[in-house]
Amino acid sequence: MSKGKTVTIWMFVGMGIVAAALLAILLHRRQPVTLRGAVLQEDPDPNKQLPLADVQITAINALGSGSSKSDALGFFSLTLPKGLRRRQQVLLQFRRKDYQALDLNDFVGDKLYVARMVPIHKPTSVESRAQSVVSNARVRYTVKATTEANIGSAVRTFEVVNTGNTLCHKQPPCSPDGKWKAAIGSLSLDAGEGNEFRNARVSCIAGPCPFTKAELENPSPDRRHFKAAARNWSDTTTFLVEAEVVHPMTSDLVRETYPVIFGRALNFSLPATAEGPCIEAEIDGEAIVFPLGPDLILRWAECHVGVDKDQSKSYRCELNPGYKFP
Repeated sequence: MSKGKTVTIWMFVGMGIVAAALLAILLHRRQPVTLRGAVLQEDPDPNKQLPLADVQITAINALGSGSSKSDALGFFSLTLPKGLRRRQQVLLQFRRKDYQALDLNDFVGDKLYVARMVPIHKPTSVESRAQSVVSNARVRYTVKATTEANIGSAVRTFEVVNTGNTLCHKQPPCSPDGKWKAAIGSLSLDAGEGNEFRNARVSCIAGPCPFTKAELENPSPDRRHFKAAARNWSDTTTFLVEAEVVHPMTSDLVRETYPVIFGRALNFSLPATAEGPCIEAEIDGEAIVFPLGPDLILRWAECHVGVDKDQSKSYRCELNPGYKFP
């Protein structure tokens, strides 16, 4: 083999190595692809296509696999292995108890993936007659409410003693323009233990008020104290300080809301401030209260909760076998 041919071969080998290295770098730097979608219960009636929570979703491709679970609204977000590009084929598997396994062959793309799963159990007419009836359901919860009892008013006066027409000579305190000698007086008020001030204000009521400037310091963090001050660059003046005194009280207010029933699911939402939620319902005519604790365990339903951006909560409770709505 001639020397020229050998050099050419080694050039091609070097170019191949460089190309492979660049490809590896590109694959390493490429951001993973994320699939987003929702899982619903299959039904011809769109109003009965309920979101399915806790569905195990797996994406499988020659490059690897990724997995995720659907949330209370049926939403899932699944990150695919690095190197998987758009338009490549991927197998999506959906698994949940009491539903038929669902496998979808699809392509990776910029789209929303919606999967509909078929329930396994279909109650017979005999079972339907034997089911317990859940009726008159309503949701009760409490919210904190702050009320204020008016204790009275704080009314005080204070003087700022000064002699007018005295030059300041740059010896503070001075008038705002720096010309006249001024004096500063102040008064501090305390609303008392557990009380707070509202609408505090200070005003000049006697003396050469045009040559004064009243100031009011911000109340303390607990709003129990505040300080009024005034600057006077003429003769003695008198100031009036006023404020309302209130006593804040926190109490629990009971609220009720009525859920909406779609198919075999009971749906409702609660504000972020809701506490101690419970479902009041009649089971075969017997009124029972079911607290919704952190585990959301009810004997007659399986509940899921989703938290929205404003921290409000959306609940969905699906009836267990053996129960039905009227």
